[in-house]
Amino acid sequence: MDVLGSTTVFLVISLLFLVAWKKTAAKRKNLPPGPTPLPIIGNLLQLKTDNMKENLKKMSEKYGPVFMVYFGSDQTVVLYGYDIVKKVLVDRGDEFLDRGSFPSSDKASRGLGLFMANGEGWVQVRRFSLSTLRNFGMGKKSIEERIQEEAEYFVKALRAKKGQPFNPATLCSGATSNVINHILLGERFDYQDEEFVQVLRLLSDSLRLESSASGQLYNIFPRIMDYLPGPHQRFFKNLHEIRDFITKKVKDHEETLDLTGIPRDFADSFLLKMEQEKHNPKTVFTRENLIVIIFDLFLAGTETTAISLRYIFMILLEHPAVEAKIHEEIDRVIGQERPPAMKDRPEMPYTEAVIHEVQRFLDLIPLGFVRVVKQDMEFEGFTIPKGATIYPILSSVLHDSKQYKNPSQFDPEHFLDEKGHFKKNGADMPFSAGKRNCLGEGLARMQHFLFLTTILQSFRLKHPPGVTKINLTPEISGITNIPHQVTFCFSPR
Repeated sequence: MDVLGSTTVFLVISLLFLVAWKKTAAKRKNLPPGPTPLPIIGNLLQLKTDNMKENLKKMSEKYGPVFMVYFGSDQTVVLYGYDIVKKVLVDRGDEFLDRGSFPSSDKASRGLGLFMANGEGWVQVRRFSLSTLRNFGMGKKSIEERIQEEAEYFVKALRAKKGQPFNPATLCSGATSNVINHILLGERFDYQDEEFVQVLRLLSDSLRLESSASGQLYNIFPRIMDYLPGPHQRFFKNLHEIRDFITKKVKDHEETLDLTGIPRDFADSFLLKMEQEKHNPKTVFTRENLIVIIFDLFLAGTETTAISLRYIFMILLEHPAVEAKIHEEIDRVIGQERPPAMKDRPEMPYTEAVIHEVQRFLDLIPLGFVRVVKQDMEFEGFTIPKGATIYPILSSVLHDSKQYKNPSQFDPEHFLDEKGHFKKNGADMPFSAGKRNCLGEGLARMQHFLFLTTILQSFRLKHPPGVTKINLTPEISGITNIPHQVTFCFSPR
């Protein structure tokens, strides 16, 4: 067939696709507004993968706080702004409880774990996980002491740098990972442990890959991308290696488990639950589910917490006056004779405001986590069709001009009242909200406070020689906003 004939056939097929699509859409009244999709690729050209959140922001200005786009052939309803997102995550949270499809995570978890699972199985493992995490100290004095101990290891490693420039990314990951490892696996790893460092690198690389253009294309066209070479294939290879590391640790626990004794950690507790349910053919407490759950908690408890901590340092490097105020608060409330403790947090409103504002400004998970509707429903005057994916855009909440005076600027005053006291804000949702919010929010906030105050008790942050400014905008912006890798100095006070 000649080129002209091939072009004609392609145009005819495309036209038929478009006509069929419009007829299907016409059968559903009151769909949210949105740009007209193209056959097969949907609204890919309008969305763009280099900075999707900015393109969705522009669409919201045109179509309103509830609009529809197509990721490939999938109908996706985008929710923009605090009022709308709160209605879905909190006010009507039970109706929007189910996690939607996110192909890269679906392939990795296979419907298991805590992040992507749905239904009664998810309810059971979430309830068990919350209870067990609390039993092993999450939110209690025991885990505070564990973080204080890890903070001292962190400070020791920084002192060894003798004020010389270096990138603290791996060190931040090692410290935060050791806290969650203590709960999950009862282990602490040396910052120089080669296997541990390799796993941290794989985690960091995987998060970057999932937010890259290749990773975003995979989540729009998974069936095509599965057969194509590219960085997205390395993402799944990385996850396989991390899974092997966790599997080995679970095997070690199985071999040393005392069925009549007290569980040593989360892994032991889950294995004991498996033993109790071994005759239940429908149990969700399986070895495979344990591995995925540990992976979910390991990822969230390591890399996302570490990125936020590293970004706090980056912000303070660019705002020395803010760092000086934190130093003043540390010296006045804690002094130099004892380590910081959680009892100090209520007496340090400025430090607390800075930590909250950094997480708002970082906007770590800008698009939020997907949901799905199980049946046609009415929402804000529109019909949301069964099976549609819901994106509650957390970035739109954290930058809502009705909730924050200067949403595009870093400003700790967003979390301080006129008397300088810490001020809560309902739109403070970096960990999402409702029944599917992040399990580890309390643990992450505790680490940010204790690591930051312990480090600033001993150090000042400085640019390397010859550097006067660093870039605070994301290096990669996709499902995650990932800051630039930056070298700087921790100078002894």
